[in-house]
Amino acid sequence: MAEEIINRVTNSKLVTLDLEDFYPEGVRVVFDIKDWLFQEIILKEKDFRAFVNNHNWNQYQGNYVALTCSSEAIIPSWAYLLLATKLSPFVKKIVVGNLETLESLVFEEVINSISLEEYKGKPIIIKGCTNKPIPASAYTLLIQKIQPVAKTIMFGEACSTVPLYKATK
Repeated sequence: MAEEIINRVTNSKLVTLDLEDFYPEGVRVVFDIKDWLFQEIILKEKDFRAFVNNHNWNQYQGNYVALTCSSEAIIPSWAYLLLATKLSPFVKKIVVGNLETLESLVFEEVINSISLEEYKGKPIIIKGCTNKPIPASAYTLLIQKIQPVAKTIMFGEACSTVPLYKATK
C-alpha cells in the first residue's frame, strides 16, 4: 500500500504573491509625435496644434499611453502637456517616455494600492514566472512595500525559491 502524498506547500502558511494577479487590463500605446513634426525634426506650433485639434482622441478610450518622439527633435514641454489635455478624458494613464516607463509607473500605483494585512508576519513567496510584462522595478517596489511586515520573503516558485529576507526576532 502506497503512502498518501501530502502537499506540504498547500498546508503551509506560505503566501504566494503574484504580480500578474494585479496586472491592470488595458491596451498599452506608444504615441509617437515625430510624424506631426516638419521633416520629423521641427515642431511648428500652428501645424502641431492643427494635428492635435483634428486627431481622433476617442480611439484611446481605456488605454495606457506613453508619449514620445522617436526622432532627434527637441520637443518643448508644452507639446506633451497639450497632448495630455486631449488624452486625459479618455485614457487610464499618460506618461512621457517609453513602454517600460509606462509599465513602471502603472505598477507603482498598483503596488501602492496593495493592502498589507494578509502579509503581516507571514512567509511570502514573490512569484517569478509571469506571462505578462511585469517590469523589474515592480519587484523592487514590492519588496519595499512588504518587507516591513513580512516574516520572510522568497522569490521564485514554491518548489524552488531564492531566500531574500528574514525578519530579525
